[in-house]
Amino acid sequence: QVQLGESGGGLVQAGDSLRLSCAASGRTFGTYTTAWFRQAPGKEREFVGAISESDRRTYYAESVKGRFTISRDYSKNTVYLQMNGLNPEATASYYCAADAAYAGPIESEYNYWGQGTKVTVSS
Repeated sequence: QVQLGESGGGLVQAGDSLRLSCAASGRTFGTYTTAWFRQAPGKEREFVGAISESDRRTYYAESVKGRFTISRDYSKNTVYLQMNGLNPEATASYYCAADAAYAGPIESEYNYWGQGTKVTVSS
């Protein structure tokens, strides 16, 4: 069983950077793929990116590629989402999700989810 908790959200200005954290319980978390999703007000939840343990690669949505970076600290059982060059379109609740087998953009494939952290980017 894995439990996830996001933190690091807040109010920032356009152009700022922010780092979100996804802290996990469970000794096997380091073997799981962890993804980030976001849901903007009035919109469906969308894939942001993922870090896969099976091939040790990261994957990103085109909309964030080059500006967002996902990394993992195994010693802290934590996955990070570094967001640079934020714009108002990034305003959303950000969720981390984990799965033992799946690594991809389909949210229904992830078995474990955090409660989310809210990010607001002002113009």
